Amino acid sequence: MTDRTLKALSLILSYPTKELQEAMPEIGGVLASDTRLTAAARRALRPIVTELGERDIYALEEAYVSLFDRSKSISLNLFEHVHGESRDRGGAMVSLVETYRDAGFDPISSELPDHLPVLLEYLAMQPAHESKEVLADAAHIFEVISTRLGRRESSYAAIFAALLQLSNQKTDKSVVAALLEQPEDDPDDLEALDQVWEESEVIFGPDPNAGCPQVRDMLANMDTPVNPAPAKPVAAQ
Repeated sequence: MTDRTLKALSLILSYPTKELQEAMPEIGGVLASDTRLTAAARRALRPIVTELGERDIYALEEAYVSLFDRSKSISLNLFEHVHGESRDRGGAMVSLVETYRDAGFDPISSELPDHLPVLLEYLAMQPAHESKEVLADAAHIFEVISTRLGRRESSYAAIFAALLQLSNQKTDKSVVAALLEQPEDDPDDLEALDQVWEESEVIFGPDPNAGCPQVRDMLANMDTPVNPAPAKPVAAQ
Protein backbone atom coordinates (compact mmCIF):
# COMPACT_ATOMS: atom_id res chain seq x y z
CA MET A 1 0.00 0.00 0.00
CA THR A 2 1.39 3.38 -1.02
CA ASP A 3 2.16 5.92 1.69
CA ARG A 4 0.32 8.87 0.17
CA THR A 5 2.02 11.41 2.42
CA LEU A 6 5.53 10.38 1.40
CA LYS A 7 4.40 10.41 -2.23
CA ALA A 8 2.92 13.89 -1.74
CA LEU A 9 6.14 15.19 -0.15
CA SER A 10 8.13 13.65 -2.99
CA LEU A 11 6.04 15.58 -5.51
CA ILE A 12 6.28 18.87 -3.60
CA LEU A 13 10.08 18.58 -3.53
CA SER A 14 10.25 17.91 -7.27
CA TYR A 15 11.00 20.58 -9.86
CA PRO A 16 7.88 22.75 -10.27
CA THR A 17 5.70 22.10 -13.31
CA LYS A 18 2.21 23.03 -14.48
CA GLU A 19 1.14 19.46 -13.74
CA LEU A 20 2.36 19.81 -10.17
CA GLN A 21 0.43 23.05 -9.79
CA GLU A 22 -2.76 21.34 -10.96
CA ALA A 23 -2.24 18.53 -8.46
CA MET A 24 -1.64 20.79 -5.45
CA PRO A 25 -5.24 20.78 -4.16
CA GLU A 26 -5.16 16.97 -3.93
CA ILE A 27 -1.63 16.97 -2.49
CA GLY A 28 -2.65 19.54 0.10
CA GLY A 29 -5.63 17.40 1.06
CA VAL A 30 -3.39 14.37 1.63
CA LEU A 31 -1.06 16.31 3.90
CA ALA A 32 -3.89 17.97 5.81
CA SER A 33 -5.45 14.60 6.64
CA ASP A 34 -2.37 12.73 7.91
CA THR A 35 -2.71 12.43 11.67
CA ARG A 36 0.90 11.27 12.01
CA LEU A 37 1.70 14.97 11.69
CA THR A 38 0.73 17.34 14.46
CA ALA A 39 -1.85 20.01 13.77
CA ALA A 40 0.94 22.60 13.90
CA ALA A 41 2.99 20.70 11.30
CA ARG A 42 -0.02 20.43 9.00
CA ARG A 43 -0.70 24.15 9.32
CA ALA A 44 2.95 24.90 8.59
CA LEU A 45 2.65 23.05 5.28
CA ARG A 46 -0.20 25.22 4.00
CA PRO A 47 2.01 28.10 2.74
CA ILE A 48 4.10 25.86 0.47
CA VAL A 49 0.96 24.14 -0.82
CA THR A 50 -0.61 27.51 -1.59
CA GLU A 51 2.61 28.89 -3.08
CA LEU A 52 3.12 25.96 -5.43
CA GLY A 53 -0.50 26.00 -6.47
CA GLU A 54 -0.92 29.71 -7.10
CA ARG A 55 2.44 31.41 -7.71
CA ASP A 56 3.73 32.13 -11.22
CA ILE A 57 5.39 28.98 -12.57
CA TYR A 58 8.51 30.82 -13.73
CA ALA A 59 9.00 32.37 -10.32
CA LEU A 60 8.63 28.93 -8.75
CA GLU A 61 11.21 27.44 -11.10
CA GLU A 62 13.69 30.24 -10.39
CA ALA A 63 13.25 29.91 -6.64
CA TYR A 64 13.69 26.13 -6.79
CA VAL A 65 16.93 26.33 -8.78
CA SER A 66 18.30 29.04 -6.51
CA LEU A 67 17.58 27.02 -3.40
CA PHE A 68 18.37 23.44 -4.28
CA ASP A 69 20.56 23.46 -7.39
CA ARG A 70 22.93 26.26 -6.43
CA SER A 71 23.51 25.43 -2.78
CA LYS A 72 25.04 22.16 -1.63
CA SER A 73 24.37 23.07 1.99
CA ILE A 74 20.65 22.46 1.30
CA SER A 75 21.08 20.00 -1.56
CA LEU A 76 18.34 17.46 -2.15
CA ASN A 77 21.01 14.86 -2.99
CA LEU A 78 21.39 13.20 0.39
CA PHE A 79 24.81 11.66 -0.16
CA GLU A 80 26.11 15.20 -0.67
CA HIS A 81 25.65 15.65 3.08
CA VAL A 82 27.19 12.28 3.91
CA HIS A 83 30.10 11.69 1.56
CA GLY A 84 30.67 15.03 -0.16
CA GLU A 85 32.90 14.42 -3.19
CA SER A 86 34.64 11.33 -1.77
CA ARG A 87 34.81 8.01 -3.58
CA ASP A 88 32.54 6.52 -0.95
CA ARG A 89 29.73 8.49 -2.53
CA GLY A 90 30.13 6.57 -5.79
CA GLY A 91 29.97 3.19 -4.08
CA ALA A 92 26.92 4.23 -2.06
CA MET A 93 25.23 5.51 -5.23
CA VAL A 94 25.76 2.23 -7.07
CA SER A 95 24.46 0.25 -4.09
CA LEU A 96 21.36 2.43 -3.91
CA VAL A 97 20.65 1.85 -7.60
CA GLU A 98 20.96 -1.90 -7.00
CA THR A 99 18.58 -1.66 -4.06
CA TYR A 100 16.02 0.09 -6.25
CA ARG A 101 16.38 -2.57 -8.92
CA ASP A 102 16.05 -5.42 -6.44
CA ALA A 103 12.77 -3.88 -5.28
CA GLY A 104 11.53 -3.47 -8.85
CA PHE A 105 11.61 0.32 -8.51
CA ASP A 106 12.46 2.18 -11.70
CA PRO A 107 12.26 5.95 -11.09
CA ILE A 108 11.12 8.03 -14.05
CA SER A 109 13.64 10.76 -13.46
CA SER A 110 16.99 12.01 -14.69
CA GLU A 111 17.99 12.87 -11.12
CA LEU A 112 20.63 10.98 -9.14
CA PRO A 113 19.34 8.01 -7.14
CA ASP A 114 20.00 9.77 -3.80
CA HIS A 115 17.83 12.73 -4.84
CA LEU A 116 15.35 13.08 -1.98
CA PRO A 117 12.17 13.14 -4.13
CA VAL A 118 13.33 9.89 -5.76
CA LEU A 119 14.08 8.27 -2.40
CA LEU A 120 10.72 9.38 -0.97
CA GLU A 121 8.93 7.93 -3.99
CA TYR A 122 10.68 4.64 -3.33
CA LEU A 123 9.95 4.72 0.41
CA ALA A 124 6.28 5.44 -0.28
CA MET A 125 6.04 1.91 -1.70
CA GLN A 126 7.93 0.15 1.10
CA PRO A 127 6.61 -1.28 4.39
CA ALA A 128 5.99 1.45 6.95
CA HIS A 129 8.65 0.25 9.40
CA GLU A 130 11.35 0.25 6.71
CA SER A 131 10.44 3.73 5.52
CA LYS A 132 10.49 5.02 9.07
CA GLU A 133 13.95 3.55 9.69
CA VAL A 134 15.40 5.24 6.60
CA LEU A 135 13.82 8.57 7.54
CA ALA A 136 15.22 8.19 11.07
CA ASP A 137 18.74 7.68 9.68
CA ALA A 138 18.44 10.98 7.79
CA ALA A 139 16.69 12.88 10.59
CA HIS A 140 19.53 15.22 11.49
CA ILE A 141 19.95 16.21 7.84
CA PHE A 142 16.25 17.05 7.66
CA GLU A 143 16.60 19.25 10.75
CA VAL A 144 19.63 21.06 9.36
CA ILE A 145 18.02 21.72 5.98
CA SER A 146 14.78 22.83 7.62
CA THR A 147 16.69 25.30 9.79
CA ARG A 148 18.69 26.66 6.87
CA LEU A 149 15.58 27.08 4.74
CA GLY A 150 13.89 28.80 7.67
CA ARG A 151 16.77 31.28 7.82
CA ARG A 152 16.08 32.04 4.16
CA GLU A 153 12.38 32.44 4.96
CA SER A 154 11.50 29.65 2.54
CA SER A 155 8.20 27.86 2.90
CA TYR A 156 9.98 24.66 1.84
CA ALA A 157 11.31 24.47 5.41
CA ALA A 158 8.03 22.97 6.59
CA ILE A 159 8.51 19.93 4.36
CA PHE A 160 11.73 18.91 6.10
CA ALA A 161 10.17 19.57 9.49
CA ALA A 162 7.36 17.20 8.48
CA LEU A 163 9.85 14.54 7.37
CA LEU A 164 11.63 14.88 10.70
CA GLN A 165 8.34 14.37 12.49
CA LEU A 166 7.48 11.33 10.36
CA SER A 167 10.85 9.82 11.29
CA ASN A 168 9.89 9.99 14.97
CA GLN A 169 13.61 10.32 15.66
CA LYS A 170 15.32 12.60 18.15
CA THR A 171 18.35 14.13 16.50
CA ASP A 172 21.85 14.40 17.91
CA LYS A 173 21.94 18.09 18.79
CA SER A 174 25.73 18.22 18.73
CA VAL A 175 25.80 16.95 15.13
CA VAL A 176 23.08 19.38 14.10
CA ALA A 177 24.84 22.29 15.82
CA ALA A 178 28.16 21.43 14.19
CA LEU A 179 26.58 21.38 10.75
CA LEU A 180 24.76 24.64 11.31
CA GLU A 181 28.00 26.33 12.35
CA GLN A 182 29.57 25.60 8.99
CA PRO A 183 29.43 28.44 6.44
CA GLU A 184 26.82 28.14 3.72
CA ASP A 185 27.58 28.63 0.05
CA ASP A 186 26.23 31.72 -1.70
CA PRO A 187 23.76 30.77 -4.48
CA ASP A 188 24.17 34.24 -6.01
CA ASP A 189 27.95 33.97 -6.45
CA LEU A 190 27.78 32.50 -9.94
CA GLU A 191 31.50 32.96 -10.61
CA ALA A 192 32.40 30.83 -7.59
CA LEU A 193 29.83 28.23 -8.60
CA ASP A 194 31.26 27.99 -12.12
CA GLN A 195 34.75 27.54 -10.68
CA VAL A 196 33.60 24.73 -8.44
CA TRP A 197 31.86 23.09 -11.41
CA GLU A 198 35.17 23.06 -13.31
CA GLU A 199 37.29 21.83 -10.39
CA SER A 200 34.99 19.31 -8.68
CA GLU A 201 35.20 15.65 -9.57
CA VAL A 202 32.49 13.26 -8.52
CA ILE A 203 33.30 9.58 -8.96
CA PHE A 204 30.32 7.28 -9.36
CA GLY A 205 32.24 4.10 -10.16
CA PRO A 206 31.65 1.09 -7.93
CA ASP A 207 33.85 0.42 -4.96
CA PRO A 208 35.28 -3.09 -5.38
CA ASN A 209 34.97 -3.59 -1.61
CA ALA A 210 31.34 -2.48 -1.49
CA GLY A 211 28.52 -4.94 -1.24
CA CYS A 212 24.85 -4.25 -1.80
CA PRO A 213 23.51 -3.05 1.57
CA GLN A 214 19.93 -2.06 2.16
CA VAL A 215 19.03 1.62 1.96
CA ARG A 216 18.93 2.15 5.69
CA ASP A 217 22.39 0.60 6.09
CA MET A 218 23.79 3.09 3.59
CA LEU A 219 22.05 5.99 5.24
CA ALA A 220 23.15 4.91 8.70
CA ASN A 221 26.46 6.67 8.06
CA MET A 222 24.55 9.94 8.11
CA ASP A 223 25.22 10.12 11.84
CA THR A 224 28.78 11.15 10.95
CA PRO A 225 28.38 13.56 8.03
CA VAL A 226 31.33 15.08 6.25
CA ASN A 227 31.82 18.79 5.76
CA PRO A 228 29.63 19.98 2.89
CA ALA A 229 31.51 20.68 -0.34
CA PRO A 230 31.15 23.92 -2.35
CA ALA A 231 28.17 24.16 -4.65
CA LYS A 232 28.06 22.97 -8.24
CA PRO A 233 25.38 24.57 -10.41
CA VAL A 234 22.77 22.24 -11.86
CA ALA A 235 20.74 23.39 -14.82
CA ALA A 236 17.01 23.57 -14.40
CA GLN A 237 15.12 20.83 -16.13
